[in-house]
Amino acid sequence: MTIPNYIAHEGTEIPQIGFGTYKLKGFSGVDSIQSALEVGYRYLDTAYNYENEATVGEAIRRSGIARENIQVASKLPGRYHHFDDALVTIQESLLRANLDYYDFYLIHWPNPKEDHYVEAWEALIEAQKRGYVKHLGVSNFLPEYIERIEKETGVLPVLNQVEMHPYFHQKEQRAYDASKGIITQSWSPFVRANEKISESVLDNEALIALGEKYGKTAGQAILRWQLQMGAMPIPKSAKRERQIENLDVFDFTLTDEDLQVFETLNKPDGRAANQDPSFYQEF
Repeated sequence: MTIPNYIAHEGTEIPQIGFGTYKLKGFSGVDSIQSALEVGYRYLDTAYNYENEATVGEAIRRSGIARENIQVASKLPGRYHHFDDALVTIQESLLRANLDYYDFYLIHWPNPKEDHYVEAWEALIEAQKRGYVKHLGVSNFLPEYIERIEKETGVLPVLNQVEMHPYFHQKEQRAYDASKGIITQSWSPFVRANEKISESVLDNEALIALGEKYGKTAGQAILRWQLQMGAMPIPKSAKRERQIENLDVFDFTLTDEDLQVFETLNKPDGRAANQDPSFYQEF
């Protein structure tokens, strides 16, 4: 199927749904990612720290789909935010995946205590000039961090990947991103299993009922909600039937009444694992 696109501030077109590859590794990971490409996904999200860039690259090659028809994103880890380290890491990302370029490269976490994210952003800008990457993005960046990198470099990210799910809506962040023409991309749209949330969001009775209203699952209702909020979810599944299901969300529209169901689930402290970018750091 053809997935509709979002258009970012610089005119970059990005599919409205991408495919997450976290923990998809080795030969089975290749099979799962190849399957995702075969059923219609055209945006793959990986990261240096996922240790599966090679897996993603191999799946692309085995798919037989022309490289220019697939968008691939990876992310820079916190331990390599210094300028020279960042450039070498991006080169290593390319070598691992055996790719000539990445369509998107993101700073994975800002790590504000270390405070080297502006230097890392400058390295990404240089990588873009060298042709290593086509478009630049950030992940888990609060508005003040984006304001700072724009002020100091004059370059805005195309997308900002953040935690967003039914228990944490990111309203302020999404509004800020939209004001800048930045695409809000959501990781963990179905909420990672964690100690704070005992019930799987896919087992939530209200969301199950909402999905059934349209002949859909709770997961499809969640993805549809994300799309109507203007976000780009990147769900992950190793199962082909679930991959197909997660793409089958463009033939129905949630009503205002339906959207209120999601409002009742939103929590101010709804982050799944307390990974607040204002203090959380990942290396």
